[in-house]
Amino acid sequence: MGHSPGTLRAAAVVQAVESAVVLAGAVLAGVDTAAGRSYQTGSGIALTAIGVASAAALALVARGLAGARRWSRTPALLTQLFFGIVGIYLLQGDRLDWGVPVVVLAVAGLAALLAPPSLRALTGEGRTPPEQAGREQARREGARPEKTQREGTQREGTRPQPGQPGKASRRRSTRPGAE
Repeated sequence: MGHSPGTLRAAAVVQAVESAVVLAGAVLAGVDTAAGRSYQTGSGIALTAIGVASAAALALVARGLAGARRWSRTPALLTQLFFGIVGIYLLQGDRLDWGVPVVVLAVAGLAALLAPPSLRALTGEGRTPPEQAGREQARREGARPEKTQREGTQREGTRPQPGQPGKASRRRSTRPGAE
């Protein structure tokens, strides 16, 4: 977590808070279902289970953000988008007590995710690809890095002989008299 920028850690905190908010909503749905205030018991149970699973997924994304994992960027951005939409609906429904904090969280999460240090950390800019890092390390140690087939180990017009992957032979014509 120490290698991720502060903006990305802030985005992870926002994501974790949003996970807690979803979990609180799931618990409230579960309490209402248990008290018989749900429209149907089956749908109340399903809503509670989906809420708990969603909260767990959001917590996993928060952990990914804290570790600067690339895969966490898209789910985190979608979370902020959906939280913003839900917050607007809550504001339109005169639920300022829930709507304002939800919109503030969404805006703070988007700002933290779209800050340049966060984008650099999540897109991998400034990092050395593993294959290039290996070549650079070999160069520093004075060794010659092994070439891969993509880098041109085979000469044009040659192909490896069966059973000898590293050796190549000249292709011979099958026409009589052509050599």
